[in-house]
Amino acid sequence: MFKNWFNRQARELAQSAARYGDKFRARASLDADARRVLDEAALAYHRAEPPGKMENVPTKAMVTPYDLSLAYSPGVAEPCRAIAADPAASAVYTNRANTVAVISNGTAVLGLGDIGALAAKPVMEGKAALFRKFAGLNAVDLCIDEKDPERLARAIIALEPTFGGVNLEDICAPACFEVETRCRGAMRIPVFHDDQHGTAVCVLAAVTNALALAGKELKGAKIVTSGAGAAAMACIDLLVAAGAQMKNITLTDRDGVIYKGRKEGMDPRKIRYAKASKARTLADIIPDTDVFLGLSVGGVLSPEMAGSMAQRPIIFALANPDPEIWPEDARAAAPDAIIATGRTDYPNQVNNVLCFPFLFRGALDCRAWTVTDGMKVAASKAIARLAGQPTPDLVRGLYPDESLSFGTDYILPKAFDPRLLPEVAVAVARAAEDDGVADKPISDYSAYRHDLEAISSAAS
Repeated sequence: MFKNWFNRQARELAQSAARYGDKFRARASLDADARRVLDEAALAYHRAEPPGKMENVPTKAMVTPYDLSLAYSPGVAEPCRAIAADPAASAVYTNRANTVAVISNGTAVLGLGDIGALAAKPVMEGKAALFRKFAGLNAVDLCIDEKDPERLARAIIALEPTFGGVNLEDICAPACFEVETRCRGAMRIPVFHDDQHGTAVCVLAAVTNALALAGKELKGAKIVTSGAGAAAMACIDLLVAAGAQMKNITLTDRDGVIYKGRKEGMDPRKIRYAKASKARTLADIIPDTDVFLGLSVGGVLSPEMAGSMAQRPIIFALANPDPEIWPEDARAAAPDAIIATGRTDYPNQVNNVLCFPFLFRGALDCRAWTVTDGMKVAASKAIARLAGQPTPDLVRGLYPDESLSFGTDYILPKAFDPRLLPEVAVAVARAAEDDGVADKPISDYSAYRHDLEAISSAAS
């Protein structure tokens, strides 16, 4: 597999670079050389015929004049009449209930920033491909050239007749909050900003398992963030929904600790977590912290800060491409730390693909009209449980250089784990039913799980 080849190249580059110069130059050399290899391969991958990553394929036979009369005029009028009489019939006669819109305006794409809607299209195509690959869902990428949050929201709302769910992606803050809130309030289908909530689901799963390994509980854990943007706030909100105590949480951002009375860079979302404190910097607040959650910029957590944390600290340095602290530096400062990053070349990558395909599968299958905190927590628990179970041989074969046994270097399952679809989708559908947001609850969960396993097996 290309990933294994790439990782081997990266390790060889690291070993070579380490022989010449200090670790910082070695790291820079590794990143530059490895990135160049990956960039060239990615361009070749995308331009191979046919260009891009997705195409539309008819699902019904169209080989005779009679087929055409059923697919289009005059036969197509009958399902139109049925839907006009009963809108719920759209789930029976069209692909709407199995189709997700992947929508972006290109204002916050990966680490590239505001590159515009057109340049965002490769990412949105990729997201659509992942929906299909991992959950058997149709997905259509829609890159909308509109920066005004109100007009963008109106455009998305107008698309509701076409889609069973909406995945918002790479929309800058604070516009992303306004767009999602407006759409959720007006649409009766799931609307999910993955940069916020997909990240939060995966972080909660990783924190759950890391705390278990450290012998700690979420309700008593002291948590400090670096970053208070869209993803960080969603992570903290979901951690609280799962049992973390607000009194034990301190947020920091580019202006320092978020405390009661601070004026700089504040907004209503941050104010909810502001509390009386004399601490003003990350260095002030980090001693004896159990969980460091970094969703900010590289290099903000020094080895000295990491070394001052509580025993068995949990250090999630998720900034990309440069984490808040490099794992080897964190390990040197705190040998008993449990470390995660957003990178593929270190253990414990926190990757949203563990969540969004499977959460949407469960939400659409029970006709959920929104995504609740209960559904997100259920998805997170299902993901976390899988890491503690024996890993299938199929997955081990894709990652031959990793142990994939629950422990410090394996707190999350891999995206190619075929158990993710049935475990997460079932958990989400059950939670939707429990929360009263499922318009068509699953009638037979055993049969539903069997169907999901068949989809997963076909994709493996």
